[in-house]
Amino acid sequence: MTIQPVTSIVSILDNDFYKFTMQQGVIRLFPYAKVRYKFINRGKHSFPPGFGDTLRKAVNEMPALRLTREEKKFLQVNCPYLDPLYLDFLEGYRYQPDEVHIEQVGDQLEIHIEGLWYRAILWEVPIMSLICELFYELTHAVRISNEEVIQRTRKKIENYRDLGVTVAEFGTRRRYSYAIHRLVLQTLQQYGEGSFIGTSNVHMAMVHQTKPIGTHAHEWFMFHAARYGFKMANSLGLEHWVQVFRGDLGIALSDTYTTDVFFRQFDKMFSKLFDGVRHDSGDPLLFADKVIAHYERMGIDPKNKTIIFSDALNYEKVARIAGHCRNRIGISFGIGTNLTNDAGPEPMNIVIKMTQAQPQNEQWTDVIKLSDEHGKYTGTEKMITLAKEILEID
Repeated sequence: MTIQPVTSIVSILDNDFYKFTMQQGVIRLFPYAKVRYKFINRGKHSFPPGFGDTLRKAVNEMPALRLTREEKKFLQVNCPYLDPLYLDFLEGYRYQPDEVHIEQVGDQLEIHIEGLWYRAILWEVPIMSLICELFYELTHAVRISNEEVIQRTRKKIENYRDLGVTVAEFGTRRRYSYAIHRLVLQTLQQYGEGSFIGTSNVHMAMVHQTKPIGTHAHEWFMFHAARYGFKMANSLGLEHWVQVFRGDLGIALSDTYTTDVFFRQFDKMFSKLFDGVRHDSGDPLLFADKVIAHYERMGIDPKNKTIIFSDALNYEKVARIAGHCRNRIGISFGIGTNLTNDAGPEPMNIVIKMTQAQPQNEQWTDVIKLSDEHGKYTGTEKMITLAKEILEID
């Protein structure tokens, strides 16, 4: 099948699964909360003239997206923890482009998103996907052929299968293009039996009849810090997750305010209730040792729990992690850019992060992330310093 390239988002489900699961949680618990997000050009990419206007046009087309009857049925069957009220809401949801401010100054791009959290939460991933695809188109990047994409992807998934590990595709936000993404999923599905277990992209999961995978992101805990304070952010974030999903979607993200702080609050109840944790920054082997030691202190057999590794993975990293963890704890891997943007040109290094939150009837508050890797810190220096002091982080 030949897949034609596109420079627009083709489905409202062409987004990461955890955006929808978090959206249900926000609607249920924080319907009046407002948030702000900001584009961060970590790779210092130079954008060609007119890029901002082209991106603006693509964003302006997004209100035409709506949940179809077939898509709703897919969610009902495959995601029974998404309740009927939420699915009815999603059926009526329309993107509002005036929530997105785009400005190009010279060769630099400024993007700010602001709105009610339950609405604005869906913008991040599709905008990043559009930025990447448009960048390669407008800079006339030359990529490898479809046959080479298939060949590379097949070799990767067969190597992971031979390694005896399970792999999910997590590469929507920094994919080379929609067309490449489709090719990669086709190949993973065709050659990955026994290793490939699903994708974070809900549209791709439906098209390729595989499992949508995800739980929550850093912004869930970042908002909780703005609402309840840094010391309560992890514990109340987890408690509210359980309140909404009642034991489903049980992989906890551990590094919003460093793993060490997380495990102070990941008590026996949470440790037993959640299926495992996700690693997204810092040394993965050190992290695995900390997780195993934590479960052992709680009197829990680590072999009954799982770590999902998802930090800039490739085969060499996966092989090293698998060798370190084998027969000690359950493991699985979420691989993003290395699958969906291995087409020749350098992958973009960009993010969109929540910068401020306004809980109901309160002031705007700066939000931050303190990953286990200092280079992944986000937020103002003032708030980072305050959080480190409150949480006693060196």
